Amino acid sequence: MASKLHQLKAKANQVTQFVAEHGTAYYKKLLEENKQYIQEPPTVEKCNLLSKQLFYTRLASVPLRYEAFRKELDSVKHLRRRRGDLKVEDVGIAALFGLECYGWFCIGEIVGRGFTIAGYHV
Repeated sequence: MASKLHQLKAKANQVTQFVAEHGTAYYKKLLEENKQYIQEPPTVEKCNLLSKQLFYTRLASVPLRYEAFRKELDSVKHLRRRRGDLKVEDVGIAALFGLECYGWFCIGEIVGRGFTIAGYHV
């Protein structure tokens, strides 16, 4: 255990040294490549304005997203009404998609509990 801790410390020191040597250059390069997104002057008031613009823009997009959701729901209802015309491939794809979503949900729950099953530490 002590050797693993020593290896971890050594690796952390290497990473720290690398960041210290190359971090500033990376930071400057990143800012230079993305300068079109930087607002001048960088003040608190400008940040507050941008925050409000983002919030209200997202709020204004809710009706459009709701309409897209309604169209998707209508297409699912249409498929349900005409389920006799469905192909086996379509049903199989839908079943696999449902299983995948369920699997990700279960895996997410397990990870959220700290990789324990039913909340008990194994």
